[in-house]
Amino acid sequence: MLLENEIEQPISLSVAPYTGAWTKDEAAHLLRRTLFGPTFQQIQDTVALGMNDSVNQLLTTVITNPPLTTSPDEGIAAFGTTWVNSVYPANTGPTENARRTSLAAWIMERLNKAEYSIQEKMCLFWQNHFAAEFTFDSRATFNYHEVIRTNCLGNFKQLVKDISVDPCMLVFLSGAVNNQFSPNENFARELLELYTIGKGPQIGPGDYTNYKELDISEGAKVMTGWTVEGFLSETENTTSAVFNAVLHDTSTKTLSEHFNSASINDNGATEYEDLIDIIFLEDEVANFICRKLYRWFVNYDLTPTVESTVIVELADTFRTNNYEILPVLEQLLKSEHFYDVSLRGTIIKNPIEHFYSIYNSTLSSPGYAFNENYDLYAFAYQAVALTGMSYAQPPSVGGWTAYYQSPAYSRLWANSSFIKLRFDFSDFFTFLGIDVNGNNWKVNHIDFLDGLSNPSSAPDVIDDMATVFCPKGLDATKKLILKSVLTNGLPDFEWTIQYNEYLADPNNPTYRDPVELRVSLTLGQLFKMPEFQTI
Repeated sequence: MLLENEIEQPISLSVAPYTGAWTKDEAAHLLRRTLFGPTFQQIQDTVALGMNDSVNQLLTTVITNPPLTTSPDEGIAAFGTTWVNSVYPANTGPTENARRTSLAAWIMERLNKAEYSIQEKMCLFWQNHFAAEFTFDSRATFNYHEVIRTNCLGNFKQLVKDISVDPCMLVFLSGAVNNQFSPNENFARELLELYTIGKGPQIGPGDYTNYKELDISEGAKVMTGWTVEGFLSETENTTSAVFNAVLHDTSTKTLSEHFNSASINDNGATEYEDLIDIIFLEDEVANFICRKLYRWFVNYDLTPTVESTVIVELADTFRTNNYEILPVLEQLLKSEHFYDVSLRGTIIKNPIEHFYSIYNSTLSSPGYAFNENYDLYAFAYQAVALTGMSYAQPPSVGGWTAYYQSPAYSRLWANSSFIKLRFDFSDFFTFLGIDVNGNNWKVNHIDFLDGLSNPSSAPDVIDDMATVFCPKGLDATKKLILKSVLTNGLPDFEWTIQYNEYLADPNNPTYRDPVELRVSLTLGQLFKMPEFQTI
C-alpha cells in the first residue's frame, strides 16, 4: 500500500533563502523535483556545488537536436536527417505515421539523455498547462513543442502570446476556424479559464469571479481572423499561422468590469496581444500560475496558510519581474519552504517520473545506432502511456487530472490499475528490459553499483540506494530486508568478498553475473516499496 500523502503543517512557510545544512538529502530532494531521475553521482556533485550554484545551473536551458528519420515509410526526408522542414508526399498517411513515431521517440530520448537542467521538467509542466495534442501534421506538433522548450524559462506573457497563434494550438482549439461570420469561443474560454487567470467560484449567472461569459465572447471576437497554412502540404516545408483581415471582427470589443470594462479597438494582426496585455494587468494571473508551479514542484496541498504566505510572495516576484518565469523558480528552489523535510516525498511520481527514475538513476540508456535507439524509445513511449501519461497527448484541454482533480491530485497516478502496472513494468525493465528486434534496453545494474560510494559494503550500498530512490529514506527494517536480498542472506563480509572478486576480473561472467543478479533482485524489491513511488 502506498504512503499517505497527507502531511503535517510545514515547519517553515518562508521563501527566504535556505541557510540550513546542505547534505545529500537536500541535494537529492532538489534533483528529484527538477530532473527525471538523478544519479548518485549527480547527487554528490550537487552537494559539492552547494545550493546556490546547483539551482543556478539547473535553471539553464540546453540545445536539443531535432527528431530524425528512421523509417522507410518517411518517403521524403533521407534516413538519419530531420523531417521537421520537409514537405509531404501525395500519400500522407505512411509519412505522417513515421513522423509521429519519430517525434514520440525523440521526446523519450530527450528525457533519457537530459542535461543537468530543469528544462525537461518545465517542458512537461507547460505541455500540461497548454495541453495541446498531436496534430495531423507532426511538423506543427514539433514546432509547438519547440515554442515551449525555447521559452520554458522565459517570459510567461510572451509565451502566452506565442502559443495563442501557434498553428498547433489554432487547430487544437478551433482558432483556425474562428471568424467574424462564425465566432468560435473555444480558445478564448481556455485562455481565461486554464492559461492565464483561472475561473474562480461562480458568483452569478455567467460570472466566475475572475471573468464573465461576456469576456469569453468578446475575446473570441478579438481572436478572429487567424488561419493556418501548409498542413500536409506537398509544396510548403512548414506550417504557419496567417492572419486574414477579411475574417477578422473589426468592431470595438468591451470587456466586463473584471477587466475594468476595457475597450479593445480594431488592431488587426496584433489585436490578440492587446487582449493578453489587458488580462495580465490583473494580479490574479500571477497567483494562478504560481499555484500551478507550487503543485508541480512542492506539494499539491495548497492550505490557506500556504496561499497567504508562499503563493503571495511568489506571485509578487512574478509581477515585479514582468512575468519572467526564472526569478520565481529561483526564489522557490532556494527557499526555506522548499527544503522543509515535511515536504519531501509528498508527490506521487507521474508515469514519466516513475519510468525514468528507474532508467536514468541507474545510468541506463540504449547504446545502439540512432535508428535502433529510436525503436526502443518508441516502445518506451507506449509503455509510459499504458500507466497513464502519453506525452503530447494529454487526456483533455485541462491536462492530466492528477494536477487539478481535488482532493486526490497525484494519488490518481497510483490507483489500483496503475500501481499493478507500475510493479509489473518495474520488474520488466529491471530483469528483462525493453527488447525490439533483438536490441535490449534494461537497467544497468553493474554501472549503477560501481558508481555508489562504497560498492563492497552491503550496508553502504543499501544506504546509497535509499538516497537515490527514497525521498523519505527507509526504516531500519526495510534496509535489513534489502540487505538480506543483496547478500542472499549471508553475512555482510560475504558480499564484500563477492564484489571484490568481480572487481578483480570484471569481464568474467563467473564473478560478474552473480553480482548483477543480487543487485537486480534488490532493486526489484525496492521498486515495489511505497517509499519509491514518491518524489
